[in-house]
Amino acid sequence: MPPLPDPFAAPPPLAPGQRIRVLVVDDSGFMRLAIRKMIDRVDGIEVVGEARDGRSAVDMAGRVNPDVITMDIEMPGMDGLAATREIMDKSPAPIIVVSSQTQPGAEQTLRALKLGAVDFISKSSSFVQLDIVQIDQELRRKILQWAKPAPGVQPPRPRPLNPSEYRPIVAPSAQVDLVTVGVSTGGPKIMTDFLRATGTLHCPMVIAQHMPALFTTSFARHLAFDTGLDVVEGEDGMELQAGQIVILPGGEDSAVRRRGGKLVLARTYPSEGTIHPSVDALFGSALTATESPVAVVMTGMGCDGTAGAKAFAAKGFPVLVQTPESCVIGGMPSAVIEAGVSPLVLPLPEISRRLIRWCVPPSASARRPLSSKRTH
Repeated sequence: MPPLPDPFAAPPPLAPGQRIRVLVVDDSGFMRLAIRKMIDRVDGIEVVGEARDGRSAVDMAGRVNPDVITMDIEMPGMDGLAATREIMDKSPAPIIVVSSQTQPGAEQTLRALKLGAVDFISKSSSFVQLDIVQIDQELRRKILQWAKPAPGVQPPRPRPLNPSEYRPIVAPSAQVDLVTVGVSTGGPKIMTDFLRATGTLHCPMVIAQHMPALFTTSFARHLAFDTGLDVVEGEDGMELQAGQIVILPGGEDSAVRRRGGKLVLARTYPSEGTIHPSVDALFGSALTATESPVAVVMTGMGCDGTAGAKAFAAKGFPVLVQTPESCVIGGMPSAVIEAGVSPLVLPLPEISRRLIRWCVPPSASARRPLSSKRTH
């Protein structure tokens, strides 16, 4: 079996002669210069325009037809949110938000993702040297990941699934006591619809969404408002309640523990790797704390969750994986499939239906009120 991909390895090199054209949008001359210098250091990527406000960004996007746009949010006149909405309506292009690591910055970033932005990069307000290095590496990787393919170049497609290659575990052998979910890039786009479709389960659900600190506070608040469900950000020592949906705190790792016969969330030391909260750490802890857990792997870049999914399968617990072709980025689901984990590979609506079937008693399921916000 070939080695699994590094979660932050650079995407494959550009096709011969391919150029990625980037539009940089920021009201700060310093930030525009810094981003230009980061981009100019990479062969095959070039800045084709700079805009200092949203209105200029909309006009320039229509004229230069960039392959990728980096978008600041706080700008005079038309801000980045309004510009994102108008660009996606008039001349769609992949938009990467460059956001500040503050609570307001997190709120605005999540709104931009809802409006059509594909990804984000967070920066500290001080923009110190280490921050610049981190943004440099992340920006180049994400530009390469999201760039429109050159004419005549077909983007890579997920390997077609052959049912004979795996024997999925079709149902849990006992009543499910915890649902664990791992998700990364694309999560903010799909999570609201997924939770609406799934509704209230008769066990806790814990979600490891790759995000920086502060961002998960806003993420949980948005999900609670959009779905009407009991969605909260996790806290060290909190008891996990049936029907509750817990978003693990960003930028750190957490584990599920059993204390006094109850499931609780515990903050842990960061695991190896550069992405947090770790899906593998969550999955691994669930196996030691619960009797009948379910693992779900959704859209995301890299292979976080693969080791945990293999451990689930080894113990005979179900692993549900989103079909890679339905993902914003199919890396995490594809890594689980290619590792021979024998998951149940399903589109998100069917994953919701399975969870309802497994985690809601038939009598309660029959009484679930129908809502325009939920699909079963």
